[in-house]
Amino acid sequence: MLARIISLTCLLSPLALAQTYRPSGEKPPGPAREFRAAWAAVVHNIDWPSKKGLPASQQQAEMRAILDKMASLTMNALVLQVRPHCDAVYQSSKEPWSPWLTGTMGQSPGYDPLAFAIQQAHARGIEVHAWFNPFRALSNANHGTSGNHVCKASPHITKRYGNLVWCDPAAPETRARAFGAILDVVKRYDVDGVHLDDYFYPYPEGGRTFPDGRSPAVRRQIVDDFVEKLYADVKRSKPWVRVGISPFGIWRPGVPAGIEAGIDSYEQLGCDARKWLAKGWVDYLAPQLYWRDQPRKQSFSLLLSWWRQQGSRPVWPGIATTRIGGPEDGRPASEITRQIELSRGIGKNWSGHIHWSVKGLTKNLGGISTMLAKGAYAQPALVPPMPWINQKAPGRPAASAAGGASGLKLNLQSGDRATSRFAVQARFGNQWRLVKIVSAGATSVEVPTLAGRLPEAVAVSAVDRFGNASAPVVLAR
Repeated sequence: MLARIISLTCLLSPLALAQTYRPSGEKPPGPAREFRAAWAAVVHNIDWPSKKGLPASQQQAEMRAILDKMASLTMNALVLQVRPHCDAVYQSSKEPWSPWLTGTMGQSPGYDPLAFAIQQAHARGIEVHAWFNPFRALSNANHGTSGNHVCKASPHITKRYGNLVWCDPAAPETRARAFGAILDVVKRYDVDGVHLDDYFYPYPEGGRTFPDGRSPAVRRQIVDDFVEKLYADVKRSKPWVRVGISPFGIWRPGVPAGIEAGIDSYEQLGCDARKWLAKGWVDYLAPQLYWRDQPRKQSFSLLLSWWRQQGSRPVWPGIATTRIGGPEDGRPASEITRQIELSRGIGKNWSGHIHWSVKGLTKNLGGISTMLAKGAYAQPALVPPMPWINQKAPGRPAASAAGGASGLKLNLQSGDRATSRFAVQARFGNQWRLVKIVSAGATSVEVPTLAGRLPEAVAVSAVDRFGNASAPVVLAR
């Protein structure tokens, strides 16, 4: 009988026997870091919702599908447009509901889209950066407006420019409106970032000049003052909220040597993004580097190398994922994966990038999502820290683990209230890898096996809102 028991035991998989994990003195490498984001544009229903007038349940289902796709790709940030043109994709007492939700400006969609997106994103370990267009009043002058929209409430600060209506950035009321909207969201919503795009002054159109009678130098000063004050105001309110701007990808034609472009953003858009980076008025800059790496006249790598030399803060390029197979240049998906690899190797700052736009990933254009899942995004990554704001690590967590036939169960307990998430690493053989990033509200997590094998060791670090990580708790068997 004893021989039979011994025989049966030998036939059992190692995973069928309980594995005990005990504290270990190992020192694993720090968790992987990379900003992996995508823009989701609401204007013209580019990304979300797919069309105007959908019921709340369908809008919410579409948002969940976007976030599920991002989570499956181990992405960690959604840059969601919340103010397309002096309107609101959230409950606001200051500006009307955006017409891109219901089809009618000022009409409620029946829920709060920003609050919903934040709740759903955070549950998946994804940050939400609220994207504002600070000065655009209407993208089409023929669109209907509600009584509390700036075009009717304060028409004296608006100017017609071709088919656009623009709030004059020089008007104090324009800037006050923009500051008011942005700080209102920062204070009332649990956003992780504030994001502005390149529309400070409108792009040159048909040889027209913006009708304000001001010189390019005066316009730049107006925008500089706006950016500097916005950064200070956000940091005063919630210092962990990142401020990012995504300027046109070329600062000036001819800079660096060999670069050509039809638009001079410094002269024509009032954008001296190089200055904002050098002055530290942003936590990250995301120049829209929507070109291929060749030819050199608009080269992704040449431009990224130049931008990353202009200041010490991160430069996370915008990459044009939706141009895969498109009419602009018909680029293959491999061009995007190559640009991600270039973004990891150029310069000495934290790596990261933003996809324009999330639709390229949800549609898996050219197989890009499949390629990323198998390659560049095979493992999760934490959003990089902000040591220029805060370097105090959160308290070390407590953890216990036990392995069995179904895998390893890790029990978690945060060390202090500064903890916002846990980073879980696992060692298989000699190789450490980041396997899970979970909310601080999680009390346990399942650590997957690798080829049917339990990890030899696990490590848990607490991470705060600034991206600081604690010393890890390490358990080994």
